[in-house]
Amino acid sequence: MKLLVVTNAPIIYKTDKAFAYSPYVKELMVWEKYADIVFCCPVWKNDQGLLISEMPFNISKHYKLFDTNLKSFKEIVKAFFLSFCNFFMLLKAMNNADHIHLRCPGNIGLLGCIAQVFFPNKKKTAKYAGNWDPKSKQPLSYRLQKWILSNSFLTRNIQVLVYGDWKNQSRNIKPFFTATYSETEKEIVSKNNLNLKAEFIFVGSLVSGKNPLYVIKLVQELMKKGVKANLNLYGNGSEKNNLEIYIKENKLEDYIILHGNQNKETVKKAYQKSHFVILPSKSEGWPKAIAEGMFWGCVPIATKVSCVPFMLDYGNRGVLLEMNLEKDLHQLDCLFKNNEAFEFKSKLAQEWSQTYTTDFFENEIKNLL
Repeated sequence: MKLLVVTNAPIIYKTDKAFAYSPYVKELMVWEKYADIVFCCPVWKNDQGLLISEMPFNISKHYKLFDTNLKSFKEIVKAFFLSFCNFFMLLKAMNNADHIHLRCPGNIGLLGCIAQVFFPNKKKTAKYAGNWDPKSKQPLSYRLQKWILSNSFLTRNIQVLVYGDWKNQSRNIKPFFTATYSETEKEIVSKNNLNLKAEFIFVGSLVSGKNPLYVIKLVQELMKKGVKANLNLYGNGSEKNNLEIYIKENKLEDYIILHGNQNKETVKKAYQKSHFVILPSKSEGWPKAIAEGMFWGCVPIATKVSCVPFMLDYGNRGVLLEMNLEKDLHQLDCLFKNNEAFEFKSKLAQEWSQTYTTDFFENEIKNLL
């Protein structure tokens, strides 16, 4: 079966080898077990700082698209004309495919959403990796993609994979997930007593959208209240220098540590010894770091964005941040005063997250195809 993958994610060719964004490659390895993958996506000459991995399988066909951006008036005009070339290439690719798989949201995803309308009888899937919350404020292009995918008249014979279980959705929509760990990795993790020292972990890009400074301030305020705590942050980004300055100015070097990017095993061990995984992000699709921390019994602390309330069972298996230091400190203070409440949330978090293993993910992909 020819599975056509339509995506914004570029392929980078180096000495006859193909590379792409690492987490994306890992997922494609699952799809490739059950189909011959054909790509319809842009090509980059270099990785441009993207975290990439080599494709561990042969690419039977690549319909190459023009990469565009909207950073200047000249680029906008250029993108307008090139979009017609891309659209006709998409039609050609879809006509030759057995199964069409769209990756949204994105510029190519939008063109793909429109092009697939002309193939109502072909089997399709779409993965919407962004925020599916119908009430969230999003760019017009994102809202248009969501509308087309949801519309069962325009978009037929499709299953649209979205993060979270939302009310009043069309028959096209299927709640889905992303997994990191396998069934064989499941284990019950014993945490040190919370009151001896609370271990916090943040995993993600150090950028303003992830609010790492709020994490630091929250832990700092807890320490002022007499809580013994450590915070370990994993990841790099544009805010790293500002965070280093703040930590130094407030003499927090012994308690708050920036580790930079680390491998999967190092982060896994950090999750296992942590009591809380925290992510006060402004926007998310599926917050991978939260799900990973929960897998190892960390109580998740996260903002009420996208499917996060669903993941945390609306506060029953975690803490939903108000993004107000005083209110959020009060929520955490309740857990520090009641160790049984912490252990209960930790148990619920782990049980929920350990349902979504890579084995379960692969079986679901197989069923979709």
